[in-house]
Order: sequence, then structure tokens, then C-alpha cells
Amino acid sequence: MFLFSMLLFFALTCFCAWLLLFPAGREVVMQSLGAAGRCMGRHLRGGARQGMQQAGALGRHAGSTLQSLKHRWPLLLAASVLLSVPPLLAWVLSGRSMLSGYDSDTHAINSQIAGLLQGEQLTAPAPPPPVAFTTAEVTLVRPMLDSANRNWQLLDPAFAQRLMLVFRIMKERHGYDMALLEGYRSPERQNVLAAAGSSVSNAKAFQSYHQFGLAADCAFLRDGKLVISERDPWAMRGYQFYGAAAEAAGLTWGGRWNMMDFGHAELRLPGTVKK
Repeated sequence: MFLFSMLLFFALTCFCAWLLLFPAGREVVMQSLGAAGRCMGRHLRGGARQGMQQAGALGRHAGSTLQSLKHRWPLLLAASVLLSVPPLLAWVLSGRSMLSGYDSDTHAINSQIAGLLQGEQLTAPAPPPPVAFTTAEVTLVRPMLDSANRNWQLLDPAFAQRLMLVFRIMKERHGYDMALLEGYRSPERQNVLAAAGSSVSNAKAFQSYHQFGLAADCAFLRDGKLVISERDPWAMRGYQFYGAAAEAAGLTWGGRWNMMDFGHAELRLPGTVKK
């Protein structure tokens, strides 16, 4: 889009320079506009013959103007270079930094976190026992959680490392143990969740980053039990820490959506999901 805008600016600049530098050019434009108006009037009145004669005269005049321009092409070329080189040079020297905000939907990565991501490879935390996902409190909030996939190996490696780093920050800085509720989600399961209603999911198959291993739903562990509901003040405070850590790691946090999903985080890669 930026390159198209520069090309359009260049074309308009050249046209304006031609009008300013060459009186004959202005005369051609004015005569063309006048001839066009007269020609339209003649056509409306049925005077097709007179219109053709005027078009021929205009063509002959334009030809004579082009002949005169052949002797002035060095001046025209110099004006074009002077008008086009500064904006093009600024664009080349700026590189991609001017457009970086449009490359991705992800948040800027905290410099300290970026350094950690370039260091050691984190390992996935040990999962809670399966019974932790089927308690009455959990099924009340997430009724189909028992069939969710929690295999870290099915997540995109870059996303998995960022999420593991978020887990570490939550533990070391805030004292929250976290657990992965659901990572990769099959297209079939996504459609089942969408069919359950908007309170569960608004996305159908391949409209969610879960299908690409780029999203995860997470919650907290307290005394060995999962705490999901944000109605718990301790959990709600944790979600705020979690959202800040996720965004600092370059992830998108579901707590900022209209239909808030506090435990959700995803790595948005351009062109992955088409909604």
C-alpha cells in the first residue's frame, strides 16, 4: 500500500510539473476539457458529425504539442527527478521499520523477555492428573474440558516457548502455578464447540488459532485443584498478571476481547486465520 501511494504521488507530481512548466500543456488540458464538454453537448443534441470534427482538431493540436515537447524533454526529465527522488530516497532509507506496525497483529515483545527467548529452551511443565479436569467446579465452567487436547508437542514451537515463559513468570514473579487446559484443537472439535453457542465459541473450524497450534487456554492451580472462574478474586488477580505477561511475550490475550476469555492466549501470524 505504501509503494502504491508513492507511485501515485510520483504520477501526480509529474503531471502537475508538466502543467506548471509547459503552457502548451495547460492549453491542451483546458482545450480538452472544453472540447469534452462541447462534444457531450453535441452528442446530446445529436450532433455526432461536429463532435468527430472537433476530436480530429484536438488530436492534431495534441500532436503538435507533443512535437514541441520533444525539444524540452531534458527539462521535464530534470523536474521529474527532482520531485521523485526525495520521497523515494526517504522510503528506501527507512527500510521496513516504517511499516512494522502492519506486519503482524502481535504485541511488541519485552526486550528482557526477548533475551530469554533466545536463550535456553524451556520444557513443558508436568500436567495435573486427569481427575483435576473433571471436578464439578471445572465442568461447570468448561463442560467439555475432559476431551480437550493438552499435548504441548502439538503446539507451534515458537508459541509453546513463549507460553512456557509466561508460566515461568507467573510462578517466579507472582506465585501462581498454571496449567494448560487446551492447546491444539481439531477442526471437528472446533465445530462442536461452535455449535454449543456463542458462550462457548464464535469460531468455526479453521477460524481459530487453536487449529494451527498457535493458541492455548490456561488456568491456575491452587492446592492441587484447577481454578478457572474469574469470579474467584484470587484467580481474577492472576488473570491480570497472566494477560500482562502474555502480551509482554508478544501474545494476544483474550481478556481484552468483547467476549472476554481471560485464560486464552494466542500467537497471531499474518495469513494464518481467515475469518
